[in-house]
Amino acid sequence: MAELKSLGERRRVTWLVRGFASDEAGATAVEYALMTGFIATVIVGAVAALGSRLSALFTAVSTAF
Repeated sequence: MAELKSLGERRRVTWLVRGFASDEAGATAVEYALMTGFIATVIVGAVAALGSRLSALFTAVSTAF
């Protein structure tokens, strides 16, 4: 690894690393992605479980008229 030449460069790198470590925007984005994935999974499961019942209901309603 290249050696940092001055105290200013060391401080700059330290500042960048601390800023990156304290930034929580990425963690928040990951949390939202996990929640969205979970909600999508629940919706797909509900549609799969109720799909045949809804199909039968809509068929019954359409043939009633």
